[in-house]
Amino acid sequence: MTSSPDHISVRGARVHNLKHIDVDIPLRELVAVAGVSGSGKSSLALGVLYAEGSRRYVEALSTYTRRRMAHAPRAAVDSVEHVPAALALRQRPGVPGVRSTFGTSTELLNVLRLMFSRLATHVCPNGHRVPPTIDVAAEVPFTCPECGATVAAPGAEQLAFNSEGACPECTGTGVVRDVDDATLVPDESKTIDEGAVLPWQMFNFKVQPAIAREFGVRTDVPFRDLSDWEREIVFAGPEEKKHITFPTKTSVYDLDFTFRNARLTVTEELKRATDEKRLSRVARFLTERVCPACSGTRLSERARLPRIGELGLADVTAMTLDDVVAWSGTVTAPLPPDMHEMADGLVQTLRSMARRLVELGLGYLTLDRAGSTLSTGERQRVQLARAVRNRTTGVLYVLDEPSIGLHPSNVDGLLGVMRDLLADGNSVVFVDHDVQILREASWLIEIGPGSGAAGGRVVARGTAADLAAEPDSLLQGFLTGEEPVVVRERATEAAMFDAGRIRLATGAIHTVHPLEVELPTGRLVAVTGVSGSGKTTLVLESLVPALLAVSGDDDAHRVPAHVREIDAPGIRRVHTVDATPIGVNVRSTVATYSGVYDDLRKAYAQTDDARGRGLTASDFSYNTGSLACPRCQGTGQVSLDVQFLPDVDIACPDCGGSRYAPAASEIRRGGLSLPDLLGLTVVESLEAVGDIAPVRRRLQALADLGLGYLTLGEDTPALSGGEAQRLKLATQLHRDQSDAVFVLDEPSVGLHPLDVRTLLAVLQRLADRGATIIVIEHDLDLIANSDWVIDMGPGGGEAGGRVVAVGTPDHIARDAASLTGHYLAAHLR
Repeated sequence: MTSSPDHISVRGARVHNLKHIDVDIPLRELVAVAGVSGSGKSSLALGVLYAEGSRRYVEALSTYTRRRMAHAPRAAVDSVEHVPAALALRQRPGVPGVRSTFGTSTELLNVLRLMFSRLATHVCPNGHRVPPTIDVAAEVPFTCPECGATVAAPGAEQLAFNSEGACPECTGTGVVRDVDDATLVPDESKTIDEGAVLPWQMFNFKVQPAIAREFGVRTDVPFRDLSDWEREIVFAGPEEKKHITFPTKTSVYDLDFTFRNARLTVTEELKRATDEKRLSRVARFLTERVCPACSGTRLSERARLPRIGELGLADVTAMTLDDVVAWSGTVTAPLPPDMHEMADGLVQTLRSMARRLVELGLGYLTLDRAGSTLSTGERQRVQLARAVRNRTTGVLYVLDEPSIGLHPSNVDGLLGVMRDLLADGNSVVFVDHDVQILREASWLIEIGPGSGAAGGRVVARGTAADLAAEPDSLLQGFLTGEEPVVVRERATEAAMFDAGRIRLATGAIHTVHPLEVELPTGRLVAVTGVSGSGKTTLVLESLVPALLAVSGDDDAHRVPAHVREIDAPGIRRVHTVDATPIGVNVRSTVATYSGVYDDLRKAYAQTDDARGRGLTASDFSYNTGSLACPRCQGTGQVSLDVQFLPDVDIACPDCGGSRYAPAASEIRRGGLSLPDLLGLTVVESLEAVGDIAPVRRRLQALADLGLGYLTLGEDTPALSGGEAQRLKLATQLHRDQSDAVFVLDEPSVGLHPLDVRTLLAVLQRLADRGATIIVIEHDLDLIANSDWVIDMGPGGGEAGGRVVAVGTPDHIARDAASLTGHYLAAHLR
């Protein structure tokens, strides 16, 4: 009998910056891929292993099935052997739609609906409540003991707000949307003919002004001069058919058209808004409020009637997961004995599904929490728990930064999930930087040694002990604990508030209790705590808007109603630096975002070659200039229609991805054309165009931020969250910041311990210029290097919302009440 393969064999991998690497990845093991930012670790894990594993699985399916599935492109690799079918759990799972809740995304709601269908008291046609009976599950008709009427117990599907159990008023969304008349005509100085009625313009109903004229509405006077009856026609006129003459560029048409008033235009478009993009276009014309019919529960009146004990389905879904688990233990006992076996089975199913979610630190979330309001880390953990529950075998799971958003106390839960996947006979490859998780891997592959062109090689492989003895490993000192934790000079407790303080007092909001906190100005402050403990509410929903309101930086902001006091002397500017992608398409590049692109275009326009051809700086724009590649129109890529397969984006065959026509390569400066220059890294560009002072200053700032490996022409939407955050800081490093507050939400996401040190150096430069820096963080290195820590908790949701401990990192580490302090103390040791 032949033995099954025990490893995946990768030969000649050259995805992105990988240097034709050969590597073996053990199967049915916990394998970690590590390395500094930009080293190529995600290229190996996602660009090779997942891409080939998913592509080969899909290609084994029929053509009919394949046409309905997304396709991964063929990886740039000589060979990949023995790769299983692969699933990727990505760093940024998609944001769910308006009908998604925590309960639906975890599928816990499916079990609860079944419980309320089978185990509840139901209501007869005459309004009497009928005790629980096994006849519901046996599908035997039963009668009301009071009036004898036949009772029709709802099935699970009739309790679903995405189906038959939806509230008819809000169609199961929990909110109703009303048209806001003020948004329909934002500029009343315009005439209707000039486009005053915005929905008619946006949704391509440009024939409506001509129909409005048939009602007698004046369309050639400013909208503010219309009489009340004319306004009423525009906003709420009847759907009457009118005969109009409608001219186009080529002809004149006599047509019968039905009038669609401005409000109706919006509501009809809302019905067609099946995705978030279309909904966001319509949303600007709407106000949103809780549905008065269902009180936001999303359920129809009938779906709200079944009761288990005193609670309906809406009552239970409004509970936190922790509370639902506790409640489930009370369900069986009051039921008739012949129902106990069924009830116990349903309760055990619910509890087994909830167990991993609770271990991953999500017990504080209510089941009716809208899926779109979950954080990236919360969505990823939901995705992870669902993968375990599917009980697959022989699958390769590729996890991208599974530690995102995880407090150190939840890492054991994450490791438990990954071990569950292995126990079922699967293989797990994860990309991460958290040393606490990396130490648990049975095999480590370190990619590097540097970023970009300086990376892409396998510098070390083996167990954690193997790496500890590997001189080329940049990770080994962190795995062994030999690398120092504290690498910046922290402020002493005595001098902490020498530069002043910010004082904030808030009332209760969400699950956060009334708070009073003081933050030292000119210092690095970390706000810590488990997921759901109130960090975001304290910083992003309370402190930031309050500072914006009193700083004079933004007249549009008002102090939030729940903020009782805000005192921030000397603060004039507030910068919130998040990890969201920069730009929305490939036209946004490192060169354009950093501001060097305009200076480079001017420099090339001043060369003798450019002047001789009569070229200006605008000609050098790949967006609109005459030198842009005509085939791809400056995007560097084209989309291929391959009929029954999804469209495929490839590098433009005419310009090779450079974005420019051949003529641009003929104009050189210092031996380099502008397309050549955009292909260089930041560090390489410093040598090439360092003679242009503003370009040198901006590029040096990027290099100082540890982003010297990025190429100037790199698409900014593709940057990692940590890279995006640092790029956003680039313009702030050279000015006085004594009046500024910088707020960073988990800036350590995706960062190797060495990259965290680079980030700390950047934050130190801001602090040296007087900035107050506030980070919401889980990373123990960043917390240990902070001057001041505010630890929230002690738990999440209702169990949190308080300030547990305040002080220096050393003080927090000694505080027995602080869960963060417990892990920080071990880390500092």
